[in-house]
Amino acid sequence: MDLTQEEKTILLEAARKSITLFFAGGEISEPDYKKYPVLKTHSGAFVTLSEQGKLRGCIGFIISDKPLFKTVCEAAVNAAQNDPRFNPLSQDELSSVSIEISVLSEPFPLKSYDEIEIGKHGLILEEKGRRGLLLPQVPVEHQMNKEQYLDAICLKSGFNAGYWREKQLKLSGFTAVVFSEKLLTKVE
Repeated sequence: MDLTQEEKTILLEAARKSITLFFAGGEISEPDYKKYPVLKTHSGAFVTLSEQGKLRGCIGFIISDKPLFKTVCEAAVNAAQNDPRFNPLSQDELSSVSIEISVLSEPFPLKSYDEIEIGKHGLILEEKGRRGLLLPQVPVEHQMNKEQYLDAICLKSGFNAGYWREKQLKLSGFTAVVFSEKLLTKVE
């Protein structure tokens, strides 16, 4: 999916405003979908919150039947309030949090581990009733090679790190358009 800088800015501002309105009450105004039709398309998205370079919350949707704009807004509030790994974000913390958005492609099956491209493919593991997801930027940020990335998706899904060596796992891949407040600030 192609997004203009303006569309990225609209989504980032909407994510922050959605969290603000969670505390203050009210609803966010939707954009002019005639002017920005891509924001009405149905696409999965994740919102990642960071505080001083450390993860503070990350939740999203692999696929969505809602417009991308609404999906991002909902994911932002969920990342701030419902990530079970963290306490809910307080209103006072909001100003110190940076926001990153990942707009996902449709997932596609990976037939072999050889198909995985570090930095390009996110992974979804579905095995024995468990599911885990890692965004494509995760192995780059943590300087993982393919084996470490496979270990990480196994751990995220509740398996032992080397579980992928025992059998060919049911993996799906996806790509993502990733952008953040920090990166947009540097561009402007």
